[in-house]
Amino acid sequence: MEVHLKPETESRLQDLAAKTGRAPDDLVEDAMAGYLLELAQVRDMLDSRYDEIENDRVKPVDGEEAFANLRRKSEDRRTQRS
Repeated sequence: MEVHLKPETESRLQDLAAKTGRAPDDLVEDAMAGYLLELAQVRDMLDSRYDEIENDRVKPVDGEEAFANLRRKSEDRRTQRS
């Protein structure tokens, strides 16, 4: 498999390889392995959350309402400090 990187990314990879004494291929392999593991964990979490919503174990929260509540709480804290 070939991986094509932007010149800036490849330069950063080469710099890191030189600083760490590791081969660029090894750094890319480690980065991809970590990324794919994290991606699988996020996917599992999202699937689990979806199942909880589908089975009515949790209720979804409207995003705009949630942000409005956070803004109100933040404003309340600011006014209490004054």
